[in-house]
Amino acid sequence: MRRPLLVLTLLSAVATALPAVPASADAPASAEAPIAWAPCAEDPTAECGTLTVPVDWSRPAGETFQLALARRRASDPSARIGSMVINPGGPGGSGVDAVVDKRLTFTPEISRRFDVVGFDPRGVARSHPITCSYELATQAPDPLELKSQAEFDALLAHNERYRRDCRARTGPLFDHVDTGSVVRDLDALRAALGEDKLTYYGVSYGTLIGQLYAERYPRRVRALALDSDMDHSLGTTAFLDTEAWSSQDSFDEFVSWCERTASCALHGKDVRAVWRGLLERAARGELPLPGLPDVKLTRLDLISQAFGAFYGPAYKELAEFLAALDGGTGTARPIMAPPADDPPETVNDASQVFCQDYLLPVRDYREYARHLRRSAAIAPDMLVSAAAHPLTAACLGQPAPIPDPQHRLRVDGSPTLLLGNALHDPATPYPWAVDAALQIGREARLLTYEGWGHRIYGRGDCPTQAFDAYLIARTVPAKGARCPAVPPAEVTSLADRRPIGPLPGLPGYTSDLAR
Repeated sequence: MRRPLLVLTLLSAVATALPAVPASADAPASAEAPIAWAPCAEDPTAECGTLTVPVDWSRPAGETFQLALARRRASDPSARIGSMVINPGGPGGSGVDAVVDKRLTFTPEISRRFDVVGFDPRGVARSHPITCSYELATQAPDPLELKSQAEFDALLAHNERYRRDCRARTGPLFDHVDTGSVVRDLDALRAALGEDKLTYYGVSYGTLIGQLYAERYPRRVRALALDSDMDHSLGTTAFLDTEAWSSQDSFDEFVSWCERTASCALHGKDVRAVWRGLLERAARGELPLPGLPDVKLTRLDLISQAFGAFYGPAYKELAEFLAALDGGTGTARPIMAPPADDPPETVNDASQVFCQDYLLPVRDYREYARHLRRSAAIAPDMLVSAAAHPLTAACLGQPAPIPDPQHRLRVDGSPTLLLGNALHDPATPYPWAVDAALQIGREARLLTYEGWGHRIYGRGDCPTQAFDAYLIARTVPAKGARCPAVPPAEVTSLADRRPIGPLPGLPGYTSDLAR
């Protein structure tokens, strides 16, 4: 049941060596320009356009595709600094939607001074999407319930069938959706916008785009603001361990909030005991979704509901949802939406982007089971990360080498990059931001938000003003700067804060919440 429940929300949450960046890395970007802007069909107050870029940047004269774009012009042309390109994360987040639907919001001062430009990365949404069979996607084995080598082999066989299906439906672009190629697209976009240097704001997986851009094109950077940071140096064990830790850390913070907050629907109860009971019922197939008795939640479904709530953090809604599950009554809305009555034939599955950026091998079932046991020891309540473990399982069997393998960042000669992260981020653990800043070295400045959730911009004046000052005037916070937490009750509304980043529960990106 887990796959039909969560796949629908897919649509649009030890390093290996990388060869040295070639000497030609700073050669001029190649793409057809200029961009023909026109009012967007969804909202004529925004402008939409396309940029022609190569499918394979090693063959710039070969096959091409159209990169989808959207922008909102600076509201005060006399104060305009230039264009600011944004990416909402994922992988699989639509930068076009982020602009047209204002899914990433900024202060009036940013909107006054910048043309805010979003793009759908290659393979995503309107930019030649990776297209896969929905039916095949729903047949994937549950990565939390593998019990034998035979079931592990069945997962590998499914992954191979799924990759073949996605490649056949998508065409040659399927093998060129890595973030290294996205970085080349981004530089082509910078040039087409007429900017000598790039101003960029990226969230979550969008920070990986910014990190690799600074590495490849350090002298083309004006300002890169990286919010909720990836660490592209991690192997299988480090990736799963840190994600399990951050998932448990967020659960612990939720429990603490419930214990001290009278309005929590589970206040006065043993929240961990309630949670254990729900996991046990899910394992037996006896946990229906509130209001939908025929929809049974698996353990990973339940974990995903909590994980999705931690993005906000939506503690109040999560407590109400868990109370409804525990009592077997009520119709409290789930954090992630239930399946539609009329499922699509295909999905845009951007998990394949991750598979081309992270090689996370697992030899056999015995090694896989060791990873699960270790994760459960690190995260005794959450057991796994609802983003990292399904992503890893979905990429098992990925042929090596991959286009954009993990490596420690080598940024040399760029202006200072601003990195920001919450202490209690469920999806991009705070240690990732610390490590990424250490890898970048003197070109990095880390801003710590002492609170909860995913994406720190907009969480009070402190982080927001720090990001604005950096983007507008390139003023960086003091070393060791920290921002106080905004109480969870003030950012708990799911309607106001959509999840930004890896898909809770399945590979890819989602912003489709239960309404």
